[in-house]
Amino acid sequence: MIIRKPIDLELTQMSGQTSQPPWGEVEGTFSNVVDVNGSPVIFNVRQSGEFLDFDFEGNVSQNEAVSKLSYIFDLDFDLDKFYKYLGNHAELSEMSKFCNGLRLFLAPDPFECIISSICSANNSIKRWTKSISDIKHNWGNQYGDYYTFPQSNDLLNVYLDDEEEFDLSNISDIGCCTNNLKNCGVGYRAPYMRKASELFTDEIDLQDISQMNYDEAFETILKVPGVGPKVADCILLYGFNFREAFPSDVWIKRIVSYLYFDGKDISVAKVRDFGMEEFGENAGYVQLYMFHYARKSGLMSKLK
Repeated sequence: MIIRKPIDLELTQMSGQTSQPPWGEVEGTFSNVVDVNGSPVIFNVRQSGEFLDFDFEGNVSQNEAVSKLSYIFDLDFDLDKFYKYLGNHAELSEMSKFCNGLRLFLAPDPFECIISSICSANNSIKRWTKSISDIKHNWGNQYGDYYTFPQSNDLLNVYLDDEEEFDLSNISDIGCCTNNLKNCGVGYRAPYMRKASELFTDEIDLQDISQMNYDEAFETILKVPGVGPKVADCILLYGFNFREAFPSDVWIKRIVSYLYFDGKDISVAKVRDFGMEEFGENAGYVQLYMFHYARKSGLMSKLK
């Protein structure tokens, strides 16, 4: 079926949003297993002009599947209205030309987004997406060719590294120890992932975060070891759909400084506050478009 909402599917999935790795792609069709009201469903999406061609395999209604798809790819967000908003701001007016069809890629599973965002810190997109894909393959549930992300109570029991696996298993050769988090390439982040798994198993209910206001949710996420303000904002934006989040790092700092502060050296914290106050409910989208505008227009090379 054709979903008549404009989107650039490949740009949206490959834009580095830390909700999840890009879906598996074969000959232009992107597929993944998605939980829809407790049922595993295989989603298949492909570009059809400016719209999506969508089909699914699973025991749910078409309305349920389309509703979930619309959430993941944020299809109900009015891009035309947003582009008018950008056009009314001189600093932002050209961004839609370079990023046309780019949408939020929201997490079907907020816990996956939390671990993905932790894994993304000081890491390349290629490396963190491979690590998360490996975690899914190793400890998720398989449906067809696809794997769910393990729940927090399952990931909690995964070995951290070769030494822990060797000490706590029956393996007699440490060189054969591959069933652990560090073997997925997460490095020093492995203990942070375990602590996050513990927190979201024993102390924090993921559903509660969605009911909080932004400030409460932000402070709650900051309790997770390995999560600073930028990662917390990524989690809130991509994992919980808090549109006022404005994830800020050195690149967003440089872009905002160039566009709004005459290139002056300003702190990342000030950039975050500025973005949230200046752009309000559009902050998350503006940040997303800023980064890809800078990358695709050549501005990022100029700012290095």
